[in-house]
Amino acid sequence: MKKLAWWFLAFYTVYIILMACYLFLWSGWNVPPSYKGTAADPELFMTQKQLTMSTHYSQIEYWLSFISIPLDWGIYLFVLAFGFSKWLEKRSREITRFSIVHTAIYFLALSVLTWLIAFPIDYAAHLVSLHYGVSVQPFHDWLRDHIISFWVNWLITFLIVLVIYFFIRKYRRWWLPVWLLSIPFTVFLMYIQPVVIDPLYNHFKPLQDNELKQEILDLAAKANIPADDVYEVDMSKKTNAMNAYVNGIGSNLRIVLWDTTLHKLKDDEVLFIMAHEMGHYVKHHLFWSLIGAIFATLVGLLITRHLYHGAVRKWGGQIGVTSPCDLACVPILLLIISVLSFAASPIENAVSRYAEHSADVYAIQLTHDKEAGIDSFQKLTTSGLGEVNPPALVKFFMYDHPTMMERIHFLETYPIKK
Repeated sequence: MKKLAWWFLAFYTVYIILMACYLFLWSGWNVPPSYKGTAADPELFMTQKQLTMSTHYSQIEYWLSFISIPLDWGIYLFVLAFGFSKWLEKRSREITRFSIVHTAIYFLALSVLTWLIAFPIDYAAHLVSLHYGVSVQPFHDWLRDHIISFWVNWLITFLIVLVIYFFIRKYRRWWLPVWLLSIPFTVFLMYIQPVVIDPLYNHFKPLQDNELKQEILDLAAKANIPADDVYEVDMSKKTNAMNAYVNGIGSNLRIVLWDTTLHKLKDDEVLFIMAHEMGHYVKHHLFWSLIGAIFATLVGLLITRHLYHGAVRKWGGQIGVTSPCDLACVPILLLIISVLSFAASPIENAVSRYAEHSADVYAIQLTHDKEAGIDSFQKLTTSGLGEVNPPALVKFFMYDHPTMMERIHFLETYPIKK
């Protein structure tokens, strides 16, 4: 396993260089000639300075994102190969005889180590966003959000690990009860996120523009959506980018506008964005997303079970463990889950892009105002210094929306029935 860890380090070094070459040297960031002069051509709605900044910002942002993906894998390999995981497991057992406590201590130490190693890349991404004027968030506010994210993610992942290891110790087919428990857990997370998790980062309040709120509610009524409020969130203290979204289920469903969106878009453009979000509700995208997550979890657990037990059999002796129940095997489990999640991301992104396109279709059918849609997408691109036509690997692994070039071109060519 030590040899594998060193091979990974060599691969990671080459990977960093290759991704830099791909993004900075080999990829074309311009729109194809057939899109020149159309509404999707950024030269028509961005200045030359904005175009240059957009390309440079996107290159650095995506490079940092790509190099951060395998970083956790390397950390897990090294803590396993060089005995840190087993050492940490022994130290945690010396502190207390209570299994749940020493599991928490072990997992907290491992999580803090991973967080600290990844911190320079996360901070670099924040500095880049500040430098290009996309982010306006001071360091102390950014660090606070970063720490909140750590604890929220740690708690959720700790509960998952705790449940998995409980059933590994009890049942040979442990994946089945874990999957069954994951269903209400996933629903619960979707239910509480809008009212419990999201407010940890920002302040939400009902939309203050009563005239615009009524227009949005009228649009919701036209779409047969039983909405009684629209929320705005104070994102302007963090970013110049714009966004809107819908999340939650049941009575906790929320339609949310960033205040930057309210400040930078005209009312008809906001209504188009809201119609898009309503499209997700009307077409039951949240429900199908939930079903997809449940199915993906089942498949993922089946694959994880075989890979996990095979890895423990092959490398257990080298890392000082004899059983899959050993807490020192947690990095193996996390490594497998992380790699599988990455491998599944292109499929998830493709499904999401289809849903987003479907919501765009619904928005234009509901509003019959494709000019407002085009203008809003152009302004979204400019405010966030987004690239309308990113390289293929970026779209494949990171884009859960169609590219702005595709979205704007679709609206421009969509036939409006009078």
